[in-house]
Amino acid sequence: MLIDHIHFILVLFGLWLPCSLALTTPSSATTRPPTRAPSPTPTPTPSPSPSPQSPTARLKVRLSGYPRKHNEGRVELFHKGEWGTICDDDFSLHNANVLCRQLGFVSATGWTHSAKYGKGQGKIWLDNVLCNGGEKSIELCKSRGWGNSDCTHDEDAGVVCKDERIPGFVDSNVIDVIDETKIEEVRLRPVVTMSRKKPPITEGVVEVKHKDGWAQICNLGWTIKNTHVVCGMLGFPHERKVNKNFYKLYLERQKNHFHIHSVACTGTEVHLAACPLEFSKPNATSTCEGGMAAVVSCMPGPLFMQNNSNVRLKGGARVGEGRVEVLKDNEWGTVCDDRWNLQSASVVCRELGFGSAKEALTGGRMGQGMGPIYMNEVKCFGQERSIWNCPFKNITSEDCQHVEDASVRCNVPHMGLEDSIRLTGGRTRYEGRVEVLRLDTNGTQSWGLICGETWSTKEAIVVCRQLGLGYANQGVQETWYWDSSNVTEMIMSGVKCAGNEMSLGQCQHHKTLSCQKAAAKFAAGVICSDTTSDLVLNAPLVQQTVYIEDRPLHMLYCSAEEDCLSKSAAKADWPYGHRRLLRFSSQIHNIGRADFKPKAGRHSWIWHACHGHYHSMDIFTHYDLLSANGTRVAEGHKASFCLEDSDCQEGVSKRYECANFGDQGITVGCWDLYRHDIDCQWIDITDVRPGNYILQIVINPNQEVSESDFTNNAMKCNCKYDGHRVWLHNCHIGDAFSEEAERRFEKYPGQLNNQIP
Repeated sequence: MLIDHIHFILVLFGLWLPCSLALTTPSSATTRPPTRAPSPTPTPTPSPSPSPQSPTARLKVRLSGYPRKHNEGRVELFHKGEWGTICDDDFSLHNANVLCRQLGFVSATGWTHSAKYGKGQGKIWLDNVLCNGGEKSIELCKSRGWGNSDCTHDEDAGVVCKDERIPGFVDSNVIDVIDETKIEEVRLRPVVTMSRKKPPITEGVVEVKHKDGWAQICNLGWTIKNTHVVCGMLGFPHERKVNKNFYKLYLERQKNHFHIHSVACTGTEVHLAACPLEFSKPNATSTCEGGMAAVVSCMPGPLFMQNNSNVRLKGGARVGEGRVEVLKDNEWGTVCDDRWNLQSASVVCRELGFGSAKEALTGGRMGQGMGPIYMNEVKCFGQERSIWNCPFKNITSEDCQHVEDASVRCNVPHMGLEDSIRLTGGRTRYEGRVEVLRLDTNGTQSWGLICGETWSTKEAIVVCRQLGLGYANQGVQETWYWDSSNVTEMIMSGVKCAGNEMSLGQCQHHKTLSCQKAAAKFAAGVICSDTTSDLVLNAPLVQQTVYIEDRPLHMLYCSAEEDCLSKSAAKADWPYGHRRLLRFSSQIHNIGRADFKPKAGRHSWIWHACHGHYHSMDIFTHYDLLSANGTRVAEGHKASFCLEDSDCQEGVSKRYECANFGDQGITVGCWDLYRHDIDCQWIDITDVRPGNYILQIVINPNQEVSESDFTNNAMKCNCKYDGHRVWLHNCHIGDAFSEEAERRFEKYPGQLNNQIP
């Protein structure tokens, strides 16, 4: 509210300079406007002024673009007989509220910038719009005036309205996209000879949802660019030629209803609805004289089985979504979200073997990265093969932070994997007993249960992924407390997954049922979630803080009790002598989208009197010193942790504190710091000979607690020990380097003198 008063005062005295001040506060449901990008022309910004029309001519407003629902889209205004857009400069939630009410909705839940719903055409009618939120129409708000703008259509604003209509609202002053021209659902219908093919369907007649059925598109003038767009929105990165003669005989015998007679895509659109379309006239006879129904054949990508060498997605809850990371100089980094839009996101999606982009997300929505930020203001045209071929700006330290990491949601092929599995008995659709579909010898289908004896988080991860329910919070071995269904027979046991499979069918399991507790109450279950945590170590801090200490035994009684010393310490002449300790600080960040909390409840935490705190996890971190061949030569043992928020990034408050039996965990955006000088923050190297080694630290090694990404839980360093001093170098997170760089790292040390008896 204080900011709003400042706005009003500055405007009142003619001091408001919209291009130089960023005082608007976007909703958390959307993203902030780009404030650092220069305007296309250096013309000074005039003081805002109202833009009234004739009181008899009510302003017409509509939502356009794609992807959108009926309550969201690019804002377009009808002025002087022409539709135009609004620039996102200084756009705010107040503006969105005014527009949503004009559209007949009770309020706005957010707004978008940088042409999220696609670029408009024609005029940019309003710029630097400044509403107080109570105006009856957007034309009554302050602005530069009608048609006075220094923007391009890359900056078109959109709104997200609350899906609740104003009671009694009559939309006589609102023009939305006409129902007959809505193209929201598109499919490929295979011909009879291909109908038994399993998903994904890659070839067939293009059909659009029309009224209560499906209609075809006339292929006269159909181009490969149209095919490219259709394939993209169906989840496929590329297209291929079709044998038209094969379809012609079939289609001539069919009764086709043509809803669209002309399509003129440029090939860079993310959806058919974004292409220029010519529709059949209402009640006219559907003909396509000289042509036939459009047929498309798509080429599937690697179908999630391999990663692109230069681009990857991290932190997404589902296949085809995540934070965009790119590879440069053998190290992975992120992309800043300034000017991030659907065109650039689609290039990334297709490069990874998916279709075009459904959403271009900003503001670190898929979690924040930890490494370098390589790109800013990426501006793809849409036909590029890689994001590296798109124009972009290099990053300076002032440009971006990881809170601005860009991410995507891609169109992925429909695989039908969710049809062979289901959850029952849970309180919500995100949890329940796992039931799998079985095809009996006589061809009938039946549902059965999975034995819970070997069930773990890894198997639960695969189930949640297969059902499209996000992450696995927990794999449950007993499900007696969930309502029982009619299914009681166990049909699968010994299921063992790596965690990266697309379905349970790709996991190992017993050929014949072997389950000691075959009752339904011991069936496997899962609890899924849209968000989860992601823990990452601060690798540079380990490298900066490492040193050796010879610590007297009489100071290590508590540490011995907590099993923090090597086995030879038990044979020492206590309290005489010392242990040689490799010490370092450890800072564990939660960069995910949910707090990290110990698996065990408070009632089962263990009190350690020596150190005066509760341990909430049996195994949280492993510290190991490895030889060249991977043999462990020494280990530290942070067996269980007192988890808390030591510090947080700006704007995030601490929530967890160990002291006095406090709640334990790590908040999103916070980190837990274990200083080099606290007990057990070491590896006991008393028995280690001088040589070259690898220091390895692994968080949550048994994957007991859900995380969005386990590949970044390990940290490695090259370690040189000369018997008196120690050096660490090349410290990095397990997935921070390219495969080539990681192979070079693993070849070090490699000297023969590292052989430890």
